[in-house]
Amino acid sequence: MPPDIFFAGPGLDRADALRGQPDEIAALAASPTARQLEWEFGLPAIDEQGRLRWGPVTDPELFLGLDGDEPRFSVIGPEAGDLRAQFNLLGHLSATEAPVFAAATSLASWHRRHGFCASCGAPSEIHRGGWGRRCTRCGTEHFPRVDPVVIMLAEHEGRVLLGRQPRFPPQRYSALAGFVEVGESLEAAVARELFEEAGVRAHSVRYVGSQPWPFPSSLMVACTALVDDPALVVDTTELEDARWFTRDDVAAALAGEDAASFVAPPPFAIAHSLLAHWLAA
Repeated sequence: MPPDIFFAGPGLDRADALRGQPDEIAALAASPTARQLEWEFGLPAIDEQGRLRWGPVTDPELFLGLDGDEPRFSVIGPEAGDLRAQFNLLGHLSATEAPVFAAATSLASWHRRHGFCASCGAPSEIHRGGWGRRCTRCGTEHFPRVDPVVIMLAEHEGRVLLGRQPRFPPQRYSALAGFVEVGESLEAAVARELFEEAGVRAHSVRYVGSQPWPFPSSLMVACTALVDDPALVVDTTELEDARWFTRDDVAAALAGEDAASFVAPPPFAIAHSLLAHWLAA
């Protein structure tokens, strides 16, 4: 497993057994030890020490779980503005609290986007402590979804394939990635995405690790794969560029050297952990 995958820690005790007991959740919300997550700029608020900010419980819409014996709640926070402008905040977030940030962010985003029943179109209401919604007309229950995304390093003779998108900061390269499609395995998704974006035929796919990515609610599944022919055909509708990089290139980028041939992904991205894992292996 790669070291220190951000967002991937244990987080709170989610206390699933309590979610179907509204009276118990109400009692927890009234507890003197209960705390409610504060929001700022459309995301959970982070203090100067990199920890989440908690205040008194005023509107316990979402039951996030238990921190030991202390209940934790959140409102359905407001829609974030430009998320890219907020990413610098993640560099200050404590790794131990990152899983709570991820869960609260994804859960609130799902509620904002699923106010109506997908079966009959009637309004839905919060259900199971916020971990579901129930239709007010037909009673259909809906639960938060997770969208799997494969993110991968293709390897050929000691080099790895990285690409850059036009929206990346200057000189940044990262692992290629794409959503898993319906009726598709993870291995097939890795091979398809590498061929579609870079024109390479991959095989021997190996799972490395995973990361919840709460923008809005993806599960990044990190993999490696082997390529026999390194010739590239870059899909310029997806990528601005793609190149092969050596171990020395990757080591220099992860170390932040001025002379590095590319800028590595930030530490909170699983692509950074994937590169570190590949380098160590």
